[in-house]
Amino acid sequence: MNNNKRILVFSATYNEIGNIRELINNIQKYLPSASILIVDDNSPDKTHEVIKELKKEKKNLFLIQRERKLGLDSAHKIAFNFAKENSFDYLITMDADLSHNPKELPEFVKNLEKSAFVIGSRYIPGGKCSMKGIRLIMSKLGNKMIKSVSGIKSSEFTTSYRGFDINNLKNFDLANVKTKGYSFFMGTLFELEKSNIEIKEIPITFYDRTKGVSKIPKAEILRTLKNLIYLTFIKKFL
Repeated sequence: MNNNKRILVFSATYNEIGNIRELINNIQKYLPSASILIVDDNSPDKTHEVIKELKKEKKNLFLIQRERKLGLDSAHKIAFNFAKENSFDYLITMDADLSHNPKELPEFVKNLEKSAFVIGSRYIPGGKCSMKGIRLIMSKLGNKMIKSVSGIKSSEFTTSYRGFDINNLKNFDLANVKTKGYSFFMGTLFELEKSNIEIKEIPITFYDRTKGVSKIPKAEILRTLKNLIYLTFIKKFL
C-alpha cells in the first residue's frame, strides 16, 4: 500500500452523538495516516460538541458545522471540494451510524491504487447485509431494479461507502450530480458512467445501526424511482 497518498475520510452527521466518537476513533485506528472531515447539520443532540472536543487531541480532524439540515447531497459535494482544494489524493465517504466498518478502509485505499472509483457492495460475492425483513427486501430489490433499468454495470447503487481517486477522475465532478437526498448516491453512478469511469465494486459488510434513528424518509422510495426513470431517459435519449 502506498503510504504517501494524502487520504481524507468523510462522513455527514445529523444526531449521531451515540456513534461519532467510536467512528472517529476507529477510522484513526484502521487508517492512522488519514485526515477526517465531518460535516454536521447543526445536530440538535449536539453531535458537533463531541467533535469539537475530539478536535483538541486529533490534529487531522476537521469539522464543518452548517446552520441547519441541508442534506446529504450538498454535504458530499462540500467534502469533494474540500478534498480537491486541500490537495488530497483520495476521498473515502462513509455513513456515521457505524453501518460501515472502518476496518474495511484499507481495502478501499488498496483498490484506489488501481481504480479511480471504488464502491463498497453488499450484493456481490463476499458482501453481506445485516438488515432484516422488509428493509432488506426493499434494498435488494431496489438495487436490482436500478441495475436492470439503468444498464449500469454495478450491483450496488445506494451505499455511501465509496472511494474517489481525486487526481484520476477525468471529466468528473460531484457538482454535476443533480439528484438530491438519498437519490444522490444513485445519481453519482450515472455521472461516473457518463464520464466513462469504471465502477469498481469491492465486498463490504453492512451493519444495521444500533444507536440513533434512521434518517431515510419513506417518501424517498418514490423519489428514487422518479429519479431513476428520469436519469435513464436522459442517458438513453439525450
